[in-house]
Amino acid sequence: MDSFILHGAVLFSEDVRELKEYDDAYVVCADGVCQGVYEEIPGEFSDLPVEDFWDKLIIPGLADLHTHAPQYTFRGLYGDMELLEWLDRVTFPEEMRYDDMDYAARAYDLFVEDLFTGATTRAAIFATKHTDATLLLMDMLEETGLVTLVGKVNMDRGVPHGYCETTGESVSETLRWLEEVRSRGYRNTSPILTPRFTPTCTDELMKQLGDLSGRYGLPVQSHLSENLDEISLVSRLCPDTRFYGESYDRFGLFGTQGKTIMAHCVWSGEEEIELMLKNGVYIAHCAQSNMRIRSGAAPVSLYLDKGMHVGLGSDTAGGAELSIFSAMRDAVLSSNLRWRLYDRDVRQISFPEAFYMATLGGGAFFGKTGTFKKGYEFDAVVLDDDNIQTLYPASPAERAERLMYLADDRHVVGKYVRGCKLY
Repeated sequence: MDSFILHGAVLFSEDVRELKEYDDAYVVCADGVCQGVYEEIPGEFSDLPVEDFWDKLIIPGLADLHTHAPQYTFRGLYGDMELLEWLDRVTFPEEMRYDDMDYAARAYDLFVEDLFTGATTRAAIFATKHTDATLLLMDMLEETGLVTLVGKVNMDRGVPHGYCETTGESVSETLRWLEEVRSRGYRNTSPILTPRFTPTCTDELMKQLGDLSGRYGLPVQSHLSENLDEISLVSRLCPDTRFYGESYDRFGLFGTQGKTIMAHCVWSGEEEIELMLKNGVYIAHCAQSNMRIRSGAAPVSLYLDKGMHVGLGSDTAGGAELSIFSAMRDAVLSSNLRWRLYDRDVRQISFPEAFYMATLGGGAFFGKTGTFKKGYEFDAVVLDDDNIQTLYPASPAERAERLMYLADDRHVVGKYVRGCKLY
């Protein structure tokens, strides 16, 4: 961790609707922790080195609350299926290939390189059931300096022969994985328990994973109420539950024992929403994936208005790209369509809300990060939008909104995580 000052145009979220923007300011980092944003350098920091980015835009690092590393290989394909068919015909067969460590190494190298070069600084990631390949992915991510949570996926039903575990195998391999993670002493990479979703996890597996979550103090990630056929399947598999979320909650996997991410929540009903709010469950809003594989458009403004924890997810390969700028864009566009086409009671979201979800909203799952408020861990991205030809005199917020639609890796020219400069 270093101490330094970044100089340039600055934009960050104060809360869900308020952006703080400066045309010319200094962001101070001391020992990896943000000390605030100033229009002049305070005397107490006058000895710190200044990295001058002139008219470039400095924002907090972006958080990806939901993505699948082994699906990166077929991103951008198969947008003509719904979820359950897409899993059976494409996803499970591809994920089975990660039993081959050579294939896993080559595939994960592509994923990690893309994640590293983009604007994401923190991510929650699904791997596969394969313990050794999951550890390989974690080794690769550790080397990048990014902060990541990675899950060995648990499944003991509903997947093809050769990819399905027995309950005992799933638990014993999870324990082996956790012990190996502990022995490797990662600084930036941590485990997160990952029951894939209720259709692939028996009650007994869920119970034992709940026990592991409590015993080891581990966070949890899974999927919830993404697709109508999926919800109907869960109701048949778990007839004693009133709604999908209860299939996790009754085993301590729904925020009661530690932080939990539930991806999608497109079709969550009132009771499920209230339980997520009560338990502090984080929602990973994956708008592009929800549109590409025909799941729907989540009522994300409703969740924000209720004060729920909401971040964004790229959800490759349901989503076609790792860019959280694209996730911001699609969150705005899908909310516009939802409001226009079928629900005027749930308003559209604004750009400041999309920016909040991408930074402070999702970052909160990792602790105090995602903003330039004093006392938060220092994650920052420097963006160069000079190649966007325009005569319009845009403010920092307007520049960021334009990048939401136009940004790619070429615009990311600096990246800092926990006060360490990655490039």
